[in-house]
Amino acid sequence: MSGYLLVLGLAALPAAGNFAGGVLAESFRVSERTLSLALHLAAGIVLAVVGLELMPEALAAGLPWVPLLAFVGGGAAFIGLDRAIGYVQARMGGGEKQGSALGIFSGVSLDLFSDGVMIGTGTVLNPALGLLLALGQVPADVPEGFAAIATMRRAGISRGRRVLLAAGFAVPIFLGATLGYFALRDAPEIVTLSVLALTGGALTAVVVEEMIGEAHEGETSRLGPIFLTAGFAVFGAISVYVGA
Repeated sequence: MSGYLLVLGLAALPAAGNFAGGVLAESFRVSERTLSLALHLAAGIVLAVVGLELMPEALAAGLPWVPLLAFVGGGAAFIGLDRAIGYVQARMGGGEKQGSALGIFSGVSLDLFSDGVMIGTGTVLNPALGLLLALGQVPADVPEGFAAIATMRRAGISRGRRVLLAAGFAVPIFLGATLGYFALRDAPEIVTLSVLALTGGALTAVVVEEMIGEAHEGETSRLGPIFLTAGFAVFGAISVYVGA
């Protein structure tokens, strides 16, 4: 049980970073240009998570075609998630912007879930590795939390709901950490790697269909592509220098 408590404690670090980003979004008036840049930055980070961590790990499988199919399955999972959000919004009477905001919330939740899985499985292998993975995720999760909550503000979601949703970001990372610690540690390697690839496929779809689309809804900035690539580079630096 002490090992599991350690995993939860480590998973709380990136969750706190994400929540801190949400608090920043609540504390300042966010212009459309600022939100667009934050979404580009967050999109770059998520793409780096997929390209530098999830998929290289997944493709190390003995049967790489299985994780590749799972990656495509992640795109299909996004379609199901998008339809579910649309259905809920139609029942609740929410507008298109609220649906897009909840789509981004779901994408950030998936990213946090993958963080939890990596922290959980990494801690089983070596507690020091789990600590490095957790610390490496913190600076990457701050802009994601900022972009998600700022998007909800623009969509007109009430402050009370935004605070609840920001706090709710802790749920997927704790679920992922629990799954990684208890379930995937004894599962065949191909299963664990396929779960990572499935998450990577869903995240890629969320970035393209939700984050980038929302980033170009209002006033934009020519610096958007720079922030996108800077987000990728930031996580790349974290992966190399912190993860090492």
